[in-house]
Amino acid sequence: MGGVNKVILVGRLGRDAELKYTPSGAAVSNFSIATSESWKDKNSGERKEKTEWHRIVIWGKTAENLSQYLLKGKQIYVEGKLETREWEDKEGQKRSTTEVKVGPFDRLVLLSSR
Repeated sequence: MGGVNKVILVGRLGRDAELKYTPSGAAVSNFSIATSESWKDKNSGERKEKTEWHRIVIWGKTAENLSQYLLKGKQIYVEGKLETREWEDKEGQKRSTTEVKVGPFDRLVLLSSR
């Protein structure tokens, strides 16, 4: 049996989505969302909070149609799959990043107008 690669996040955009086109003409939109969790420290009783940042990438018509609505501070629900990309930078160093890729059968829903 194969594995499952499914990511579900609800968070707020840290900046406006950026729509670009590859040399071959494919549309791609990149942005990051923050998810936070909070808890009460057992020893001090102090409230603690931790924020994680997640890179999101959308391709094609979905990127073109949604990018104008994906603005800093908006809350979204996103479903996608975790994907790691590798490339060489200008200095010849190997780089990699892991991001959530939203495909044509995944979901992205705006939850707030803020």
